[in-house]
Amino acid sequence: MHLSQRQLFLNHQAQTTRFPLLLEFSKAEGVYLYNEIGERWLDLISGISVSSLGHGNEKVKAAIKNQVDAYMHLMVYGEYVQAPQVQLATLLTSLLPPSLNCVYLVNSGAEATDGALKLAKRVTGRSKIIACKQAYHGSTHAALSLNSERMFKEPFEPLLPNVHFMSNGNHDDLSMVDNETACVVIEVVRGESGYIPTDEHFLQALRTQCTQNGALLIFDEIQTGMGRTGKMFAFEHSGIVPDILLLGKALGAGMPIGAFVSSHERMMTLAEQPILGHITTFGGHPVVCAAAVAGIQELLSHNWIAQVAAKERLLRERLQHRAIKSVEGKGLMLALEFESFDQNKRIIDACIANGVLTDWFLFASHKLRIAPPLIVTETQLHEACDVLLEQVEKQA
Repeated sequence: MHLSQRQLFLNHQAQTTRFPLLLEFSKAEGVYLYNEIGERWLDLISGISVSSLGHGNEKVKAAIKNQVDAYMHLMVYGEYVQAPQVQLATLLTSLLPPSLNCVYLVNSGAEATDGALKLAKRVTGRSKIIACKQAYHGSTHAALSLNSERMFKEPFEPLLPNVHFMSNGNHDDLSMVDNETACVVIEVVRGESGYIPTDEHFLQALRTQCTQNGALLIFDEIQTGMGRTGKMFAFEHSGIVPDILLLGKALGAGMPIGAFVSSHERMMTLAEQPILGHITTFGGHPVVCAAAVAGIQELLSHNWIAQVAAKERLLRERLQHRAIKSVEGKGLMLALEFESFDQNKRIIDACIANGVLTDWFLFASHKLRIAPPLIVTETQLHEACDVLLEQVEKQA
């Protein structure tokens, strides 16, 4: 008996829930995904903020093909001088403040989180870590340790010790940052809480508290990086500079990559006492790095980032309805708030049935996610808004 792809998926591929969407696509181009019979869906979530250049960017594909022809994996990260790695690190640091001049390339955002925690411990000689409540930094053991929610953590404990949680925006909690603190990890825009921008006054106070106590400030820009908020990096809106920056998702222009960025002086502590203080086999894979370089160059050579603010205004102006309680977020990462998860789920399902892909948030199941590719046109945004508002009216 011939089994369908769907049945093979269910039989042999590890699942993350008992209720996967089971959508099956055969092609993706621009802001649309297509199935085998030509039906299309407008991608309103970019594979969770990954496909900022849309799908099938020609410059990125050409860079991948050229690098495949030259070479693929040669050696574990950090031993050989590989042009795509060097080009990516050089290009990235040229876009960042002088204190963020050294890049460690890994395979994912979660790995970037893990590496940054090790770096903070190594630099400071301390073990106390502070994270924010209802923040998501990845699902590996170390990254999961930064998750405040017992539901996600309890089955996998023990995790990292000496992790403490503060409320994002609560100035009273800043006193938790003391001279025993290695680092504070915070999102400039709170991703899985429903795209809530962190208050700039709080970020500034946190920056001051960290500096005074010798703790390293880590900004998680895994979702916000690469232009999604209208700046290449979200911290540029405030001018507040972290000690370590976490990147991932859109950095690879559709390919898997992560990075943690700090000063050369700090990063070199991972090279001694012990040597190989952090190591990865596939981090900085040359094909992925070639894609990332091409992706950044595409962002720099077009005005997509400059258009983000206008596209945000369009969405905010269009998405007005009595059932939409609020529109939260920054740039092209917005969240529509509804009365309940049940109402939100009905609207999401109806949108998917009518050709618009969206979903909800890990810590805000009553909110609907809007994070389209940065290349989305105003016409396509109107198309998405038409479907959204029609389904909100029907399902509210």
